[in-house]
Amino acid sequence: MFTSERIASFNELDMAIYRYVSQNRDKVAYMRIRELAEETHVSTTTILRFCKKVGCDGFSEFKTKLKLDQEQKQQSIKSRHHPVIEFFERNFTSEQEQLIREAAELVKAADHIIFIGNGSSGILAEYGARYFSGVGKFSLYIKDASYPIHSNIQTNSVTIALSVSGESHATINQLNELKQKGSKVIGITNNKQTTIGMMSDINITYYLTEEFYQYTNITSQVPVVFIIESIARQIHHLNS
Repeated sequence: MFTSERIASFNELDMAIYRYVSQNRDKVAYMRIRELAEETHVSTTTILRFCKKVGCDGFSEFKTKLKLDQEQKQQSIKSRHHPVIEFFERNFTSEQEQLIREAAELVKAADHIIFIGNGSSGILAEYGARYFSGVGKFSLYIKDASYPIHSNIQTNSVTIALSVSGESHATINQLNELKQKGSKVIGITNNKQTTIGMMSDINITYYLTEEFYQYTNITSQVPVVFIIESIARQIHHLNS
């Protein structure tokens, strides 16, 4: 419900409601509208307007969605073996092997390799740049989305974008700028039908069931490491 676009549209009263709801999700899910209005020092009409801003027809629907969101994001953590087994059962196919080969060929032919990502994907993007450089294909990780990139670096370049959701606004904006300058794109995402997936020339997906713990996305990144290392090793094989 609380997307970045919706939060950006909030006025001062909306922000007061949003802050209270974010800090008291369990409590708000069972409140009456008048109780929430009293706690946030606004009118019930303001509460209803807030509900409509976040895509709900009324307060009852708002509470229902809030409860569903809680149930989805507070699920138990799966066993340590589950993500690996799920990944290989769903993805260890000739089609993905072909995508890895195509990605390696694209990287091998490029003069400049740029890794981008945000959050945990940013950490893996930095690892990917170091790993690629270690096998002989010098690569850069750009952490700051506003970091100026010299035009020479953008010539014959490949950008490798990492994102679990495929909808990271910072990564999308950064990717859009690089793509407009002519950079080819390899996307590594959890789902192909995403903005980053659709922007990519080659999209390698791993299709894991997303996991959350206390509203934090803890979906395993083991498949991403495997894909990065597979591409790098295939590059080394092509060079040899």
